[in-house]
Amino acid sequence: MEKAKVYFTKEISPESLVKMYEILNKPMNGKVAVKISTGEMGGHNYLKPELIKDLVQKLRGTIVECNTAYAGKRNTTEEHEQTIKAHGFYDIAEVDIMDRDGSMEIPVRGGKHLAYDLVGKHLANYDSMVMLSHFKGHAMGGFGGALKNMSIGVASSAGKTRIHTANKVDKPDELWGNLPEQNAFLESMAEACQAVMDYMKNNIVYINVMNNLSVDCDCDSNPEAPCMEDIGILASTDPVALDEACLDLVYNSKDKGRDHLVERIERQNGRYITVYADENLHIGSRDYELIDVD
Repeated sequence: MEKAKVYFTKEISPESLVKMYEILNKPMNGKVAVKISTGEMGGHNYLKPELIKDLVQKLRGTIVECNTAYAGKRNTTEEHEQTIKAHGFYDIAEVDIMDRDGSMEIPVRGGKHLAYDLVGKHLANYDSMVMLSHFKGHAMGGFGGALKNMSIGVASSAGKTRIHTANKVDKPDELWGNLPEQNAFLESMAEACQAVMDYMKNNIVYINVMNNLSVDCDCDSNPEAPCMEDIGILASTDPVALDEACLDLVYNSKDKGRDHLVERIERQNGRYITVYADENLHIGSRDYELIDVD
């Protein structure tokens, strides 16, 4: 069986981001959603508008997001819009908070926890999607990359709660009292990915930017400073292979801050999401070929 292809460049620039999209040779047609994290107010590690502008405009894409399930400056549409404006994303493209009009159900095939995923209702308006993710650590998932962006990121506020609680509740104010054991959460994230991939008929490409490598997520309003030097941009049509390649680059790094990020990933058993996504859901492969395009 042919290995999944993951393309890699050390250059992190607007031009390089466009190049990495083009090298995948899988044009995104129709109305294109560009899924990013717009970053919590006060944070500063998210992918900046000046980095992603050329790609978004080349695609004539709409930046898409959904509201959060935790208290902050993105858990209502009104405050989320203010944060997006403050971070400069409205200056480069249209932005759609996909759950401003609520959620819609999309089915999960054969999940252990989720029979369906709750996503932003506006997902129905898009024909294809670029999953443009900032790879970094995460307090709950261990790390955040393509799989987290596709699951938690595309889920509505209620959907995020269902994933975090492995289908116990969908009311955000009940989230923190209903957290399951860690692997159930990771499995639920992978199941939500499967639902999104099916719904979009695999009209998705995946790009991870490995810069500002903090142990904290862009959902943190006061993230820890990056602990590693920037690594580069990776792109693939396989989200599992993409996240696995990013993990390998961290684990194999000789950067002195590598241990700090690895500790965060392992504390949360973060790598298990790629195992479950590959071996149980078959939505991608951890067996990949890394192709350096520099």
